[in-house]
Amino acid sequence: MMEEGSGGGRSNYNHMNDAKNERRVGLIYDQRMCKHRTPYGDDHPEKPDRITVIWNKLELAGIPQRCVILNAKEAKDEYICAVHSKNHVNLIRNISSKEYSKRNRIASKLNSIYLNEGSSESAYLAAGSVIEVAEKVAKGELNSAFAIVRPPGHHAEYDEAMGFCLFNNIAIAASFLLDQRPELGINKILIVDWDVHHGNGTQKTFWSDPRVLFFSVHRHEFGRFYPANFDGFYTMVGEGPGAGYNINVPWENGRCGDADYLAVWDHVLVPVAKEFNPDIILVSAGFDAAVGDPLGGCRLTPHGYSVLLKKLMDFAQGRIVLALEGGYNLDSLANSALACMEVLLEDKPISELSEAYPFESTWRVIQAVRQMLSAYWPTLADKLPTKLTDQKAPPHILLSSSESDDEDDDASKIISKDLVQAIADVVEPILNLKIEDYHDEVNSALWRSKLSKTDIWYAGFGSNMWKSRFLCYIEGGQVIGMKKLCSGSVDRNPPKETRWKTFPHRLFFGRDFTQTWGPGGVAFLDPRSNSEDKAYMCLYKITLEQFNDVLLQENVPDHDMNSPLFDLNALDSILNEGSIPVEAVKRGWYHNVVYLGMEDDIPILTMTYA
Repeated sequence: MMEEGSGGGRSNYNHMNDAKNERRVGLIYDQRMCKHRTPYGDDHPEKPDRITVIWNKLELAGIPQRCVILNAKEAKDEYICAVHSKNHVNLIRNISSKEYSKRNRIASKLNSIYLNEGSSESAYLAAGSVIEVAEKVAKGELNSAFAIVRPPGHHAEYDEAMGFCLFNNIAIAASFLLDQRPELGINKILIVDWDVHHGNGTQKTFWSDPRVLFFSVHRHEFGRFYPANFDGFYTMVGEGPGAGYNINVPWENGRCGDADYLAVWDHVLVPVAKEFNPDIILVSAGFDAAVGDPLGGCRLTPHGYSVLLKKLMDFAQGRIVLALEGGYNLDSLANSALACMEVLLEDKPISELSEAYPFESTWRVIQAVRQMLSAYWPTLADKLPTKLTDQKAPPHILLSSSESDDEDDDASKIISKDLVQAIADVVEPILNLKIEDYHDEVNSALWRSKLSKTDIWYAGFGSNMWKSRFLCYIEGGQVIGMKKLCSGSVDRNPPKETRWKTFPHRLFFGRDFTQTWGPGGVAFLDPRSNSEDKAYMCLYKITLEQFNDVLLQENVPDHDMNSPLFDLNALDSILNEGSIPVEAVKRGWYHNVVYLGMEDDIPILTMTYA
């Protein structure tokens, strides 16, 4: 039987294979989601072709004829508002009707976002489609489903679109099942995010919610990979009732492939999933960790995705919903999506991966994750045997067990164990020389992760009252008049808010030359307050982590930052002492941190000469 749907003129196949044991698998695709495109017609990684190539690949393989094809529906505002602010929902709803120039101005202020006259409809259809398939699976009308949607969603936060994402589709669907349809009996949801980028928006949505176990495996590189912060580090485990229900597996490097992901499944995700026992699994199915992806730089094969998904089928009675996230190599994207659909339809037995070992860094991350989470999940408490963790690939050598001829290039061929061992014998001594560097990276990531959760107001005076100048300390770069570049902060997110305020302090000028500006005086603040003095200053709301990076750049830019210059203990002390000289940068002109009071119960700090 064939029904005409709203999917851009495509026919909806609604008949099933007569085989008794075949699973009922849902599929949503709607060409209207192709209307979201760059306003100037420029090429962009997140383009309409992403979903059309998947659909075409599935049609060529005869997949839609074996599925229940569902019509895409726009999500209701009330469901979206469970995850996003009213302001954000109003922005996305109305953005496509705004004037062309105004729409572009709004997009320019957002992180990695474009907007056009089709963005609103596409965003609502993407969110609504994931809700639709999730509800059908939760009701038992379908065993599983795949929502081929765009724009993607997992980066979108409560009040902000970012990273190609407008609405957080997977978070909206999870919230819908938990809060809008309690009669379905969905009390525990496992969200698996295998997109190569961290699902920061989804993490924040369920940060303190024990009903959702959020698991994300992603390229991180100690906060240097997008979204370029420490939210995706393994120390971020949730808080309050949700402590332990947020699991991050942060890759230290690119080129991670099938063996690396399988090791994480076997030694982190699967044991925890058994203990959690979810009622349904929602997968943020980004395919940008696939071989050849221009943004991901990892090496997962279609067969690798098959194995990962097959292992998830053992839970929640196989009730799984896949929602498309990233994936920017069209061939890898289509092949990986097809491989996953074949698993959902239980087409053929999936053989385990073989002849490949994870990177040493993968075992290091796995063990760190297990140790961090063992207090919440006893199944992770046992130390992995050395015999297992000694099975590792040399760095930058890809070991692949792909069964796909499509992905069989020189970089993905299986390397013999003898060759691996020969290379390892050469590389291992070099690795041992760098172990201190690794510990330094971990220490840096730990303190940054901790301090990124504390906000302060930085009170800027002199040239730092010029926002473009101050942003050089955050985003890097230089403005007119500066003689050298600023390196910027590790966390390059702009200040959350800017205010102006007068303080009872005196400004004075000294020096006649700076390395940054060349000839000219330099502004300083007298740390002593005087009711007769007035200093007009600009307040930037930033994190304590960012304040450390600003403090560094104002003083000794080449200082080692394996530990913070000004930590939480120093913040507690300065509330009583008023000012604290920072010993590590005492050669600098602004090594004295001064406390100026509170604004909205957040401390105001600045820096000056002693």
